Amino acid sequence: MMNEQLQVISAIQECKAEKLPCALATVIKVKGSAYRKEGAKMLIDADGGTVGLISGGCLEADVAEVAKEVIKTKTPIIKTYHLDEEEVWGLGLGCPGTVFIYIEPLMYTPQNIEEVDECAKAIAAF
Repeated sequence: MMNEQLQVISAIQECKAEKLPCALATVIKVKGSAYRKEGAKMLIDADGGTVGLISGGCLEADVAEVAKEVIKTKTPIIKTYHLDEEEVWGLGLGCPGTVFIYIEPLMYTPQNIEEVDECAKAIAAF
């Protein structure tokens, strides 16, 4: 079974091969507690389909909606989520903290296509 990062890279390669618009969401900073740490990634396609996780399931739907706009406008954004365990789950579960997510449209240039392929090779080697 592929690890999650390789799944995201593979999904990027598929979007690239089919020339499908998509966006990449990356956790860039966490203050306090969160389910995922810096570096967690999720790929979002133009329909809101996702590969990968950036939280315990509470942020993915909203990030996918934001990503659809990022894909349309081709403009990256940093989205900040202030998590409160009562607000998020209503059950006193979860991790209260602040999560900063960078959501960027993927543009397929010769240089970044090569970088994606190199990342895939490096991750697969682990």
